[in-house]
Amino acid sequence: MYPRAFRYHRAASLEEAVTLLTQLGEEAKLLAGGQSLIPLMKLRFANPAYLVDLSFLSDSAYVKVKAGEARFGALTSHSQVEFSEVAARVPILHDCAAGIADVQVRNRGTLGGSLAEADPTGDWAPVLLTLQGEVACLGPEGNRVVPLAEFFVDAFTTVLAPNELIREIRMKLPPKRSGGAYMAVKRCAPVYASASVAVQLTMEDGSTCREAGIALGAVGLTTIRATEAEAQLRGKAINAKAIAAATEAAMAAADPQSDMRGSAEHKRVLVGVLFKRALDAALRRSRGESVEVGHSYA
Repeated sequence: MYPRAFRYHRAASLEEAVTLLTQLGEEAKLLAGGQSLIPLMKLRFANPAYLVDLSFLSDSAYVKVKAGEARFGALTSHSQVEFSEVAARVPILHDCAAGIADVQVRNRGTLGGSLAEADPTGDWAPVLLTLQGEVACLGPEGNRVVPLAEFFVDAFTTVLAPNELIREIRMKLPPKRSGGAYMAVKRCAPVYASASVAVQLTMEDGSTCREAGIALGAVGLTTIRATEAEAQLRGKAINAKAIAAATEAAMAAADPQSDMRGSAEHKRVLVGVLFKRALDAALRRSRGESVEVGHSYA
């Protein structure tokens, strides 16, 4: 099916894009990588009267480190993150970027577009939430920075105003003795996850956890921060007892719905399995081990 007719505008800058959104009103949509919007338009689930194209703003596609902070331009592709030096230093970023769909999608899809879509089954939100990410936004009133924990309001809904956009995504680089991992279960590579878990640890030594970040994807209307599971690890030795308690807490935090990807109980069990695997990989990485992880397809 072809999309309905629309008027096309190519923005020369992010500032111009904000101006166009303000002038055109709520019937305008931003086009970044187009990996979500274009299919929705073809199905006529999305019918914007105007498209404001950001894809030619090459200066908004970057990965850089500044003052101990990693910064990603809104138009940075998943592939750029996958092969960046930052992802080599923070393996959980590589886990996420390398596991998104296929090469074509990773080359076209953008980090900013993924977060702005706010799909609860998306990959980036759980990972960046464990890394205490922030979203730098640009609107008619200027710039503001929103912690990622406050960015998502509901499924497919963020704090962004209709004439506001993402300018940059930021995160503090983890300290020494840190390690993380992201794992998901998907029916096949091109689709979103049935369940996903991100774990990021900072250790006091080889066995005692100083700080833990745990986030669950695809098992709620928004990404879920498993705070009770984090508390079961923080300040404690990571042994069988702590792992069992944290696993139970992670599963309890999940709020899945039955759908074509599986029953609610099936997804809750997946959370427990994925959590244990991601925790093991994160712990080993915090000790300096090179650990490869990947998604499961079933």
